[in-house]
Order: sequence, then structure tokens, then C-alpha cells
Amino acid sequence: MKVLIAGGAGFIGSTIASALIDAGHTPVVLDSLVTGRREFCRGRSFHLGDIADADAVDGLLTRHPDIEAVVHCAALIAVPDSVARPVDYYRANVSATLEFVDRLLAHGVHRLIFSSSAAIYQPEVDLGVDETSAMQATSPYAQTKVVVERMLADIAASSRLRVLSLRYFNPIGADPALRTGLQVAAPSHALGRLVQAYQAGVPFSVNGLDWPTRDGSGLRDYVHVWDLADAHLRALSRFDDIITDAGAAHTALNLGSGTGTTVLELVSAFNAVVDRPVLVREAPRRAGDTAGGYTRSRRAWEMLGWRAQRDLRTGIADSLAWHHHRGRVLADLAVRRRQMAG
Repeated sequence: MKVLIAGGAGFIGSTIASALIDAGHTPVVLDSLVTGRREFCRGRSFHLGDIADADAVDGLLTRHPDIEAVVHCAALIAVPDSVARPVDYYRANVSATLEFVDRLLAHGVHRLIFSSSAAIYQPEVDLGVDETSAMQATSPYAQTKVVVERMLADIAASSRLRVLSLRYFNPIGADPALRTGLQVAAPSHALGRLVQAYQAGVPFSVNGLDWPTRDGSGLRDYVHVWDLADAHLRALSRFDDIITDAGAAHTALNLGSGTGTTVLELVSAFNAVVDRPVLVREAPRRAGDTAGGYTRSRRAWEMLGWRAQRDLRTGIADSLAWHHHRGRVLADLAVRRRQMAG
């Protein structure tokens, strides 16, 4: 199967591409490289361009008329950044998706897997959610995911488009073969900042210890990125049956481990893996942050035959392995500028 991956030079998109290759499929990558990295696309069919650029998308689909499905991972994703730059997030995540889908329909491409987010939910008292839980997006980033899902549902209801929205919880880890991983040198999520604190030998800042959780720190459902990639493989292979079974042109599935882990529990698990413990200090809540949540849904198992296989400790170990290996795959921007200048 030939699959177009929009945003396939990013963390999750490139990992999905690796899993497709390992399974004997052919990924075709479209990425603007605003946040993605060309290094992740070596040996892969790569097309530089923005999903909002009709000429670029038309050209790609004309060159690859045998594309059977699309995985749409192209988006801006940093919650605090979205609070500071909402216009950029609505333009990149909503407006661009509308233009992209218009070109897909024009070329007869009707199977779309959309990378959505669990950030759209209003967690219930126990912070658990399923696909029927109420939505309460608390950041512009999360709101763009809500808007796009509703937009895709409307389009699917009046066209041949069929959409499966996969609502990710909190991806960690890396491709086990270390071909790809988090591309940013200083990630803003909890595990990435924890690795930075460990490497720098400084305390780790916990953003808020007054959340309604068992220890006051935020709670997240951490899912290994290689498990996410496996879910996409299953979704692609069963796409038509999933849509038929769901009885709707747009359906959604949660992808998480099903286990809620607080930030302080994450620190404890991290310290059990490394050779020296990271200390903790309290910091203010960040704009757009929430108490968090976890999935209690069985729908991914029922419809995909999928559940997370890799535990938190494995995700931490693979994240550390990637951070150690990262410099062999990616040159940071300052290094790249020096190389170009030389």
C-alpha cells in the first residue's frame, strides 16, 4: 500500500513511516519542514511543501496516483505556544487542513486518518475519558483539533471522504531502531523537560502541585510512539471495515495506555531508570495546562485489535536512548548554520 503522510518529517509522522516501511508498505512524505526534519526522510519519497499549497499537493498526487490513503500529522502542537500565537495555530491547523482535503477530494483520495488529540476532552471526576466524553478544549491548540474534527465530519457527510480521527494521549519513546525520535532539542512536554533537567543536573520544575489528582501534580496517559505507529498500521489495513462497522463517515478512537500517571510518578519512574536522581521543585501552572486525563476506552481494541504493549519504563528508556543518539541523526540548528556558512 502506498500511503501519503502529511507531516511525515515530524516525530510521530516519521515513526509511522518507519513502521510502514518495516511492514512492506510505501510511505510518501509531504512536509514543509517548519518543525519536521529532512534527515528523517533519507531513503524515503519526500516532497517539500505545505499542505495548504494546492499546487504542491496537486503535483504530488499527480506523480503518485496510486496513493490509497492519507495520514494527516501536519500541525503545530505546543500548547503554551498556541496561547501566545492563536492566529498561527488556526491558520496552520484548520485553514491548511481545509485546503488539503479539498485537493484530496479533487484527486479521488477518500481515506483519511487524522492525528487528533485527547486534549479536546473534559475529563470526568476520575480524570478518565472515552470517545463519548464531553469536549472542553482549554487551549487554542486543542480547539483547532475540535474544529478540524467537526469540519471533517461535515465534509465526509456530503462527499466520499471517510475519516478516522485517532485521538492521541501523550506520546513518549522513539523508534526502537533509533531512526527517528523527538526532533526538537528542547521539548516542552514533561518527559522531555525531565531529560533536560537530568542532563543539566538541575531540579525538574513541576508546573502546579494543586491539581485535583492523588498527589497534586498533573496526570497524563503516556503511550509509546511505536505503539501509536502500530495502531496506524492496523487502522490502514482495516480502514474500510472500521468505517462500515462504525456506521458513520467520520469516527474517532482514543489511543492511550489506559493508565494515568502523575508528573511526580513520572519523576519516580524516571529516577528508577537513571544513575542519579532528579530533584523536583514546584513551578506555576502554564497557560493552557489542564489536570490531564487517561483513556478508559476499549474501542481501539474492539475495532483495531490494538492495545498499548510498551510500558512507562520502556518509554522512558527509549526516550533516553534517543536523546543519547539524537546528535548522530540530527544536527541542531546552530550547528547546521555553521556547517552551511563554512
